[in-house]
Amino acid sequence: MIIAVDGPTASGKGTIAQAIAAHFGLPHLDTGLLYRAVGRQVQLGGGNPDDPDDALRASAFPDSLLADQVLRSEAVGGYASRVSVHPPVRQALLERQRAFAHQPGGAVLDGRDIGTVIAPEAGVKLFVTASVAERARRRWLEMRARGIDVARAAIEADIAARDARDMGRADAPLRAAPDALVLDTTAFGRDQAIEAAIEAVLARIG
Repeated sequence: MIIAVDGPTASGKGTIAQAIAAHFGLPHLDTGLLYRAVGRQVQLGGGNPDDPDDALRASAFPDSLLADQVLRSEAVGGYASRVSVHPPVRQALLERQRAFAHQPGGAVLDGRDIGTVIAPEAGVKLFVTASVAERARRRWLEMRARGIDVARAAIEADIAARDARDMGRADAPLRAAPDALVLDTTAFGRDQAIEAAIEAVLARIG
């Protein structure tokens, strides 16, 4: 069973995907982390994330980079969004993601194009979303908890800019698959969102 969980940044898709994977005993891959690793590799090498050649070279990042906690930073997230617009980068990471999805027993993958590009044959597809204001509030609280002082308005502007890039790119734009179950978590707390997602999966698989 392949379960695809897509959605924009800070929508809660990662938390939901991890909970679904734990509930059904399936391996989980945060595909956004791969793009963050490419972005971080560009950053480490002093490259330009908007240059397709710099971004493609960075896609050969060492596996050890995936364990670097700095990948979760806002700065690297911005780099990830910028390198992800380059088709050669997306192609370089495509087979890695497909191999994970098609391992025996299935898997849960979360990202922005799992149900539309990586695993369109997934048995269950969720598209997790929330308002820009709510996503900015969640990210702001996360950052405050980590001792990072940043203006909430700046986070909201950054999220809106990422949405525009992700939805507007020519290659694999962010969108819900036609057969995806759309889950708007704007009014949900963490536990409510997880419960609703698991119920949606159970309903889809019967």
